[in-house]
Amino acid sequence: QVQLVESGGGLAQPGGSLRLSCPASGFPFGSYAMGWAGQAPGKGLEWVSGIYSDGSDTYYADSGKGRFTISRDNAKNTVYLQMNSLKPEDTALYYCAKSPSPDLFEYDYWGQGTQVTVSS
Repeated sequence: QVQLVESGGGLAQPGGSLRLSCPASGFPFGSYAMGWAGQAPGKGLEWVSGIYSDGSDTYYADSGKGRFTISRDNAKNTVYLQMNSLKPEDTALYYCAKSPSPDLFEYDYWGQGTQVTVSS
């Protein structure tokens, strides 16, 4: 079955960086687009970033443009989210997600999430 296991979250200071990782299994990873979403306390899910199966296209929400970078290593079945210049408003539970398509930023499976807390 599809398994997505996020890691790399934690406590960071404003202006700091974190790198989230999501190794995947149970499906041909290189055939599907992947993404990251975040849910802040008391708020709805926000799609933060996405990447096509071959890495040829990416998506970023306005909140993360210029600060976040999504990447993938199809040989390692892993998608990453590099988060720089972190702000307190980036505090959220971040989920890795799998698309049902190689080139759609829509998702059908999610992981359990990794907590990112940005605070001084």
